[in-house]
This record gives sequence, structure tokens and C-alpha cells, in this order.
Amino acid sequence: MTHSTSKRKITFIGAGSTVFAKNLLVDILSFPELADSQICLFDIDQERLRTSEVVARRIAQQLKVVPEIETTTDRGHAFDGATYAISMIQVGGYRPCTVTDFEIPKKYGLRQTIADTLGIGGIMRALRTVPVLIAMGQEMERRCPDVVHLNYVNPMAMNCWALARATKITTIGLCHSVQHTANELADDIGIPVSEINYVVAGINHLAFYLKFERNGEDLYPEIRRVIEEGRVPADNRVRYDMLKRLGYFVTESSEHFSEYVPWYIKRGREDLIERYNIPLDEYPRRCERQIAGWQQLRDMLERPDSPLEIERSVEYGSAIIHSLETGLPRVVYGNVENRDLISNLPEGCCVEVPCLVDKNGIQPVRVGAIPPHLAALMQTNINVQLLTVEAILTGKREYIYHAAMLDPHTGAELDLDQIWSLVDDLLREHKAWIPEEFTVSSKQ
Repeated sequence: MTHSTSKRKITFIGAGSTVFAKNLLVDILSFPELADSQICLFDIDQERLRTSEVVARRIAQQLKVVPEIETTTDRGHAFDGATYAISMIQVGGYRPCTVTDFEIPKKYGLRQTIADTLGIGGIMRALRTVPVLIAMGQEMERRCPDVVHLNYVNPMAMNCWALARATKITTIGLCHSVQHTANELADDIGIPVSEINYVVAGINHLAFYLKFERNGEDLYPEIRRVIEEGRVPADNRVRYDMLKRLGYFVTESSEHFSEYVPWYIKRGREDLIERYNIPLDEYPRRCERQIAGWQQLRDMLERPDSPLEIERSVEYGSAIIHSLETGLPRVVYGNVENRDLISNLPEGCCVEVPCLVDKNGIQPVRVGAIPPHLAALMQTNINVQLLTVEAILTGKREYIYHAAMLDPHTGAELDLDQIWSLVDDLLREHKAWIPEEFTVSSKQ
């Protein structure tokens, strides 16, 4: 996959996510080989787009590089001739849609922490997001068929699975949970992360460190010592508990993980919430804080005399682009179609595995069979992903109920009548954001 430098166009989809766009722009423009890229910032919100443009130009100035920066609210123009497209959109935004995903389930006694990956919140987010991503994928097929699409949008596995089935575009889903968790574990055991070698495999947010070692020495005994010595960080009790039960450490944070399984968030069991320190409604709180601080942050980002922090992030996006352009080989973790990569997970589902990136493209590594109990746990989440994707691709509303009914956390809390009723309420409330065929009322 060789691209001519003069025509390299990197399109940011949802560039109004200013802080995230800033991080990726710093990463990309810090590479001398990418510093002259054509950067196209696309968003439907003109106001936020303007801020992102100011920030992009400030970054270029501070790095003393001269990329070609343009902004547009025209999606077709953004895709025309794009070499790379980076998705970072949120369909329906925090208000009204995320708020709806928390408030309506709460009336039924169903509580969530993040609600963007699985569970009833993840299902609804997929119903809003996947049709938009597919429409974009089909437009890319027409306007930039050879594009490499880097997807940062949740629900990651459902989005990438649907895109693989509905479009021909090369998509890799990117998340930072593998890198972040490796850093946290390194801190917990007091060993520099640069000295640690690990292998991770599974599905997004539910992948496990199959290997965590230094110079061939297994570091799992060191991680288990954290439990023995009572040093488990308060915000990581769920994952360390899982390590005790499963023998492997999971990649996603305790707050996320607690809502993918039926064991930690239970009605009438405040003792569990307390014991495992589970931050219910964490995502809305986080969003409210960001919204409250946005105006001040925006002023700071836009003001020429305020210092702009320039520092590389742990995101894989820029490294992938750099390796595809220069041929420098790297291993990243990506979410891709399971084509015999993990042999005891369903063919075609979306898996998170190591991927080699160089001039030959993005090459996922075959892991083979993972421990059967880990595969079994992942399967409970894959069931929900499959049925949600099936609902969207076939337009059959009944699959949405089936996805909700098979969701581990939802099924543990609600009976079937409640699940049907909850899905109806949410579909009604999300009417403006989801495909029309899902908004026709159920007979239940």
C-alpha cells in the first residue's frame, strides 16, 4: 500500500471533537514524513469545526511544519481522494441521546456506568451509529475506494462488524484500552512498561493479556502479588477480582467491564456497588464536567498567547499511517474481522488482535485458540453484537429485543416483559436518530 506523498490526504470525520482531534494531529504532524500531509477537517458543527481549525494551525505553527489544512461541512468533499479517513463521531450527541440511554433504563431499575459498548446503551448507540457509518462507507467506496478507514467510534465491535459486512472499505477499529491497561499494570508492579512484552487477544473491551512478561519471565505472579499485598487500586477492584476468577487480566477498565457481565451491578445489592467501587452513571458525570469546562477550554485552545500542550498520545492512528507510508514495521492492536484469527470465536465477528503494519498494509496476526473460559465469556457479548448488527442489516426489529434479552447485565436484572417494554420506550425516544423501520410500535 504505497501512497505518493504529494497526494496524501488525511480526513478527520467528526473533527469537532476538538481535544481528540488535537491529540491525533499532534501525533501525525510530529512525524517528519507526515508533516506535509493534506489535513481535511470535516464536521457538521461549523462552530466546533472553527475551533478545531484554529487548534490545527496552532499545532502546525508550534511544530514548525507546513501541512495543508482545510475545513469543510461537505462530507463528499471531505472524502474526495482521501488516503486515510479517521472516524470520531457521536451520533445524537450526549444530549439528547446518551442521556436517554441512561435515564429510561434507570426507570426500570437497570443501571449502567458507561453504556457505549454493550448493554442496552450500547445496542441503542449502535442503532444510531452503524447506519451513518455504513452510509459513509458506501460514499467512500465511490469517492476514495482505496482509503484506509481508522475507526475510533463506539460501539467498536458492532460498528466494525457491520462495516465489514456492508462495505468493501478497509477498516481497522482502534481503541487505547490495551496500551492504557499495560501502563496501569506496569505501575502496579513497579516495572517500566518499556521493558514489558505482552500478547493480547479477544474482542474490544473484553480482550485479555495472554502473555505479560519481561525478558521471557512471566510477570503474572507479580500482578497477583498486588492482590496478596492488598495494593489493588480502588478504581480497579472489578478487574483484579476477574483475575482471581479467570487467571488472566482484562483490557478494559473496571467501570466498563462491570456492565458487560451479570455479577457486579445488581438491584438491591448496594454492598456490591460499594465493595467493588462501581461508579454508576460515570459517563454522564464525565460528560457534564467536560461540557461545563468546554467554554474555558475552548478559549484557552484558541488564544494565541496561551500555551498549547504538544505531546504524543498512546493512540495507534498516527503510527499506522506512518508505517503504511514509510514501511517501518510496527505491531498495533486492531479490531478486525475474525478470519480464522481466533479459532474458537465465531468466523466473521470482530476481534481485537495484534496487527503487523508496513508497506504491505495492515496484517492481523493469527492467535489460534484462546483459553476456552475466556472465549465463553466473550461469546456472551458476541451474541448481543451479532443480533444488533443483524437487526441493522436486515431491518428486522425483533432482533433488537433478542439482543437486549441476551445481554448479560440486562437479562440478569429484568424480566422479558420489562425488556420488551424498555426497548419500545427507547426506540420511541430515539425516533429521530434511528432507521425508520425500528420506530413502528410493537404489539407487546
